[in-house]
Amino acid sequence: MGRLIAISNRTAADRGARAGGLAVAVWESLKSTGGVWFGWSGDIVEQPPQCARTLKDDGVEFVLTDLTADEHEQFYLQYANSVLWPVFHYRLDLATFSSEAFQVYTDVNQRIADLVTDRLCSGDTVWVHDYHFLLMGQAMRQSGWNGSIGFFLHIPFPPPEVFRALPEHQEIARAMCDYSIIGFQSDQDRCNFTRYLLEDCHGMTCGGGIYEAFGTTIKIETYPIGIDATGFADAAKTETAQDAADRIGRFLGGRKLVIGVDRMDYSKGLPERFKAVGQLFDEYPETHGRVSVTQIAPPSRSKVDGYRELRQTLDGLAGRINGDYGDLDWIPLRYLARSYDREELAGLFRIARVGLVTPLRDGMNLVCKEFIMAQDESDPGVLVLSEFAGAAEQLKDALLVNPHDTRNLAHVIHTALTMPLDERVHRWRALRSIVAEQDITWWRKTFLDDLNALKFTPV
Repeated sequence: MGRLIAISNRTAADRGARAGGLAVAVWESLKSTGGVWFGWSGDIVEQPPQCARTLKDDGVEFVLTDLTADEHEQFYLQYANSVLWPVFHYRLDLATFSSEAFQVYTDVNQRIADLVTDRLCSGDTVWVHDYHFLLMGQAMRQSGWNGSIGFFLHIPFPPPEVFRALPEHQEIARAMCDYSIIGFQSDQDRCNFTRYLLEDCHGMTCGGGIYEAFGTTIKIETYPIGIDATGFADAAKTETAQDAADRIGRFLGGRKLVIGVDRMDYSKGLPERFKAVGQLFDEYPETHGRVSVTQIAPPSRSKVDGYRELRQTLDGLAGRINGDYGDLDWIPLRYLARSYDREELAGLFRIARVGLVTPLRDGMNLVCKEFIMAQDESDPGVLVLSEFAGAAEQLKDALLVNPHDTRNLAHVIHTALTMPLDERVHRWRALRSIVAEQDITWWRKTFLDDLNALKFTPV
């Protein structure tokens, strides 16, 4: 096996970005193969960059390129986050279509593809990540790379009826078929994409996850991403975790903690969740003064109008709940629009009786897996999980809910709060087994094994 070549919008060039997520997944393979990680530097410049900057750390090389102000606006803010993100999360009403933005999106994919291809060697394994680079496979073929290229989509893929709303849907699908293998978070996402190929692109299934479309052969599979399960379980027992638990414990005063941790994004179902919390206190008076809900929601994409409006909506809903039910010594809903580090979150998860993970649509959602691994095995909390999160396909022993049905969600939260210990333990053990077995190492190995096997299969 040659080097692993990773391509993603943001990299882990900053050591502080290596504690979780994609960095944990690819870091060991990058180190062991002397690999290279390509991506955006995070800097915005006025003139097109003439060259990329490189740095090495712990045997891994980073090749970073700046974005111009126009690229950042059109490629990142507009097409990636105001077109692809809402459409792929089934929110056509929030998409702002722009042919100009798609052209810049195409140009950035090609520019980075050229940058990558110039540095590739025979035998390298290329792994591209996420919706910023849907066109990267085709762009690399146009730059002359004939080796295998893997792609993994970290967000959902919509059904054909929604995907067709993109004016460029056929161009995107054609470009994606230049990858050797595409991985999706859930079976539903995989089926959505393959159904589109079969219905709209005259595609054919060849069995074993292999499809033919646009004159190419491609493997399409489901690879549910995991977490560093052992590492997160250990994080929940650190001094930092205990300090965080002690801090919130002084506020709780023996009350049961219900916790949610989400980026402030309209896909996370936060208004629906707040409404359900309000209905919990409306319909179950016995929870008054005995249950405290904490929602951690750090801001996300603050330049996009939709997110500012979301913040205002949440402020209003939290104010209503606390105004109606709060007392001198009890705030029913604490809403914290800031981030906390990994060990602090692990400490909060460990003492929570209920974890709320109720997105309207999510590719996977790793918070639910972190909540599971942080639990005290002698007194575990209960996971309430949206059936529209990719993780719901794996974590069937969670309490699955439709987040749009706020009255039922309130009822399920109450069920979780009153669940007997033996049932909590039974459910948690089943969930923990899955999260521990299908962890981040399992995910990386499964995908890369399949990708490397394709190198020896004639196409």
